[in-house]
Amino acid sequence: MDALSGNIDSDGQSSSHLQSTSSSHPSNTRQEYSTGNEPTSRIDSSDTPAGNNLDVQIPEITTSVIGCGTAGSQAVQSMAEEGIHGAKLIAADTDVQHLVDIEADTKILMGQEKIEGRGAGALPQVGEDAAIESQEEIQDAIDGSDMVFVTAGLGGGTGTGSAPVVAKAARESGALTIAIVTTPFTAEGEVRRTNAEAGLERLRDVSDTVIVISNDRLHDAVGKLPVRQAFKVSDEVLMRAVKGIIELTSERGDLNLADIRTVMENRGFAGIGIDESDPGSQIQESVTSALRSPLLDVDLSNADSVLITIIGGTEMSMEGTGNVANTIRDRVGSNTRLVWGTSVDDTLGTQTRTMIIAAGVGSPTTTAGNESSEGPIEDIDHIE
Repeated sequence: MDALSGNIDSDGQSSSHLQSTSSSHPSNTRQEYSTGNEPTSRIDSSDTPAGNNLDVQIPEITTSVIGCGTAGSQAVQSMAEEGIHGAKLIAADTDVQHLVDIEADTKILMGQEKIEGRGAGALPQVGEDAAIESQEEIQDAIDGSDMVFVTAGLGGGTGTGSAPVVAKAARESGALTIAIVTTPFTAEGEVRRTNAEAGLERLRDVSDTVIVISNDRLHDAVGKLPVRQAFKVSDEVLMRAVKGIIELTSERGDLNLADIRTVMENRGFAGIGIDESDPGSQIQESVTSALRSPLLDVDLSNADSVLITIIGGTEMSMEGTGNVANTIRDRVGSNTRLVWGTSVDDTLGTQTRTMIIAAGVGSPTTTAGNESSEGPIEDIDHIE
């Protein structure tokens, strides 16, 4: 049950800041490649002789996830339900009715003074103004974070307008800032697509990396679904992408913040491929499926860097993971930086989860068959 830090007043006015009252370590291995070179193994301090232990404190990575608007907040809700390790969950919206139902560590009702919790009315400028009004609360929520994920569905008002404001605040604070956003289904219309393109350009300017998930490509991956189920799948992909990266840098994974910075810092746009294999499938099959994912609509040979994460059960072998690295190395450019990590999770049994993120890939696809414009994009302020 959520408690409001300044509850809804008796006259119906709502407070702008809401605080939630709710909120086997797998073994792992990690190798890193610079394409064309031999792998270099990383040795954890736990592998050294007891007499050589270093008397140092392992720095803890502070990570925040802030969901902007309805889609972004819903992704935060999915993370709360799934259970995510090592991150503070923040939901920021202009619609108080939607926000009160979201489970998160911190909630921010943006633009309370001007729009009084009534939403942005599908106007990005209203969403942007709301975020600017609430900038101090946003900054307080992410203060001290080493890594900030900004999630949103682009095309509407709150997410499209507020996400760049949030990302700018996070990056200026020194945090590695990764935006993970969805773009509209073609059926949502030209106005939403144009809004999304403008929002993407703004996010690129203020984020380290913008991972773009095309809802049309997602539709290609899952087939025909009712509208509500299609949006639910979209929320799920957002959640999986954020969760996959965060848990690699937590106690469940074997990468650190420097590894993620290598792949994500100052990289522009990125594509993502995700696969969750059937029990009994080989690791190679899972990686091949991720590479063939309609979501990964980029040319890997043009990527500046690629992050591969593989999580498997206790039967996962080093031979299998090594073959995976070779498969992907054959597809990337000679100067592409390749970082990959593996983690063993006993609960998966013979199942394998794979995620591939290719960063620095140029312009993303906003809708199936429509590349975002390379020339100037109409200013979002004037889009209705």
